Amino acid sequence: MTGERVVGDGREVNLVLDFCLKIGEMLLSSGAGAADVSVTMRALAHHFGLAQAEIDVTFTSLSMSVQPDPEASMVVAIRQVKLREIDYEDLTQTDHLVRHVLNGDLTLTEARRWLARIISSGHHTPRWAVTVGWGVMCGGVALQLGGDVTVLVIASLAAMGIDRLQLFLAKRRLPFFYQQVAGGGFAMLLTVAAVGVGIPVDPSLVVTANIVMLLAGIGFMGALQDALTGFYITANARLLEAVLATAGIIAGVSAGLSIGGLLGVDVGRLVPGRFGIGDFAISAIGAAIGACAFAFSSYAPRRSLLPIALISGAGYVIYLSILTNDFDRPWAAGVAAFAIGVVSYPVASRLGVPPLVLVVTGVVTMLPGLSIYRGLSLLADGGSGTTPGLLAMFTAASVALALSAGVILGEYVAQPVRRNARRLEYRLAGPRLIGPSRIRGRQRSRRSRVDEA
Repeated sequence: MTGERVVGDGREVNLVLDFCLKIGEMLLSSGAGAADVSVTMRALAHHFGLAQAEIDVTFTSLSMSVQPDPEASMVVAIRQVKLREIDYEDLTQTDHLVRHVLNGDLTLTEARRWLARIISSGHHTPRWAVTVGWGVMCGGVALQLGGDVTVLVIASLAAMGIDRLQLFLAKRRLPFFYQQVAGGGFAMLLTVAAVGVGIPVDPSLVVTANIVMLLAGIGFMGALQDALTGFYITANARLLEAVLATAGIIAGVSAGLSIGGLLGVDVGRLVPGRFGIGDFAISAIGAAIGACAFAFSSYAPRRSLLPIALISGAGYVIYLSILTNDFDRPWAAGVAAFAIGVVSYPVASRLGVPPLVLVVTGVVTMLPGLSIYRGLSLLADGGSGTTPGLLAMFTAASVALALSAGVILGEYVAQPVRRNARRLEYRLAGPRLIGPSRIRGRQRSRRSRVDEA
């Protein structure tokens, strides 16, 4: 890959480093994997003439160093990633900016102005609509698990209350662990209130739907994906985040149960996540609704919502079909994720969105958050629950690994191989869920160009 030009003075080097780091921060904070962030930053640096740039990506920081001349001092820049939330609108806009830059359509100054507009502009979707989206997601999950209308309504109300409560706490800079405690406690207290006034509802179904909402954004699958691509420090950090988030929910649910007991309300035995396989069509519709609502709440482009619903519903049917034929959960999840990965790549190209948007939302209803919750709950009880707890944690790890491996393998199979692209794709060490994936070289021009993925 030939850079657009060779960077000259130190001021220009600093501007390139700053631009690359801001792009990396936008991608990493919006949900991209460490490998994709690293490749994108390296491609941009090379395009602007910094062919020997060294890049390091961790969970909360980005660093970039370059030595333009062997006799010159090394220039090092570091940027902290302070805010992390799934934001597919910013992710898509940043991805489009990167592709325009690598196509040679923008100068460094123009690209920096475009990036500043992305950072400073808000979302087209109002915040109240996002709250409603979370409610619809939990309603879809409740439908997926076989809940009736009462369960759907209470789960949706609890989800909207949780979202507003966590938003309130986040504005006051309360750590994420305590936000999860508050979310789990709110879901349980609302369930206790429903049971206390005599509403016939299954508490386990309501709490399960809300646990899926609270754990939808955790990085357990992303942690294993980073591990598979060689970013072990980031993988460990994401794994710890997932464990702490789940522990917070356990604490909140336990507190809600205790308060219910003090008030004399008996909700019975609470067993989140242990439900049989119901009607395929109803479960698939619930999965499609849940995935679509999750994508909407994560600011995914509107044009991608219907394809996400179809892909997720079809993937969940594949998952259930394999699961009912005496295959283990990891195999069922892996095959379904592989199918989603194969389909998502060409569909994302048609829609003009990163494949990551379709892939993550497509598998969100199969993420093993409930297994993590169950495993940690059993381990916390100790005694006879230790062995089942370890088995549940092992199952969660196996399912997450199967989902990550299936998605990556699906991208390998789906990614088209074109002439003059094989050498770059080999250097990128596999498919990308966001960022540059293949380059077209031109002998008459030194500009590098990236095909629209």
